[in-house]
Amino acid sequence: MSFEQQQHLDSTYVMHTYGRLPVEFVSGEGMMLTASNGRTYRDFLAGIGVCCLGYNHPRVTDAVRAQAEKLLTVSNYFYTEHRGEVAALISKLANNDVAGARAIVDALDAGDEAALDAACTPQAGEQVWKTFFANSGAEANEGSMKLARLYAQRAGNGGNTIVCLTGGFHGRTLETIAATMQARLQDSFKPLPGGFVACEPNNIEDLHNIFELYGSEICAVMFEPIQGESGVHPLAAEFVQAAEKLVHSVGGLTIADEVQAGVFRCGVPFASQLLGITPDIMSLAKGIAGGITAAACVARAEIADTFKPGDHGSTFGGNCLAVAAAEAVLSELVRGDFLAHVREVGAYMAEQLGQVPGVVEVRGAGLMLGCDLAEGTPDAHNVMAAMLDEGFVINATGAHTLRFLPPLICGHADVDALVAALAKVLAR
Repeated sequence: MSFEQQQHLDSTYVMHTYGRLPVEFVSGEGMMLTASNGRTYRDFLAGIGVCCLGYNHPRVTDAVRAQAEKLLTVSNYFYTEHRGEVAALISKLANNDVAGARAIVDALDAGDEAALDAACTPQAGEQVWKTFFANSGAEANEGSMKLARLYAQRAGNGGNTIVCLTGGFHGRTLETIAATMQARLQDSFKPLPGGFVACEPNNIEDLHNIFELYGSEICAVMFEPIQGESGVHPLAAEFVQAAEKLVHSVGGLTIADEVQAGVFRCGVPFASQLLGITPDIMSLAKGIAGGITAAACVARAEIADTFKPGDHGSTFGGNCLAVAAAEAVLSELVRGDFLAHVREVGAYMAEQLGQVPGVVEVRGAGLMLGCDLAEGTPDAHNVMAAMLDEGFVINATGAHTLRFLPPLICGHADVDALVAALAKVLAR
């Protein structure tokens, strides 16, 4: 089918919820995407942070193929392969124990059940985390919010208000839109579910005022360690630590939305680990399965155990294909030296972007970066289109802000090529 036919069918039969760019991608390899006309593009968006190992990664492809030949899904009424292994890996990584996760992977690779049992057995003082598997970031966030409210109810705290941050983004279901404190996303869909209150990011005074007003009505504070959709805005450690102290003082919980910033993207297993706190609940998605639909609500065991059979569920969550892909992705991330690589290349990329004429600020951590363009430069959306013409896939989050979420395999040569093309586009 020609590209023109594909455009016609899309226009006729697909809901117009996206303003698509004029290219049809048909294959990929590593950092590179190939369009239907044969042209290749260097990808600095990775499906909005999803394809963390790039395209056609052999271990992920082999794992998906092997699982597809065996079993796609049954039901969560039954035990299946890979689900427990993935949850154990997530628990180790939530403890920032990459070595412990590597021990699990080594045992899996060797087929050594005794070593696997030893690697998966919690050590003295180790925090156990439990996982509910979902299908998207929005679902993971809904599960996290349900768990926080149920925990407050069953603990006798009674609060059901969740403090969220302006400029945040938690999904597009009605509940997650209600938690997303952006009027442009909310106004057309009112009335929205209640039980949410907005706080200005990094404003500790505003945070204190909210807790003085609502007190024990609050059951959780929900935050992205780095706000992605609003333009890559990191939270200050002091603000998040104050939020943790205040919410714990009323018996509530912290929820870290790690959907975009988590899974090694910021140079740590989860971005909240940069902020000096351990959240009570985390929401994961995007990079967790490298392109296969998967997500997770992850909580400390004593909180996770609030959920009883029937309290929550998902037909497709944690299906055989999804957890096979997730095991392959997480195993590959802990096998290699990805954390050091992401930190080093991310720092190099931030430095190089900052030297491009027309770029006035670079923000973020690891390979989650945003940059603001100076007044007088073209609209960022026009820059994004011009970069596509140059053979680069990037993203704009506003009129003056570009966002970069490349695969974690991104190297110095990829950064150099991007920066040269961006300088060329901004100099026009």
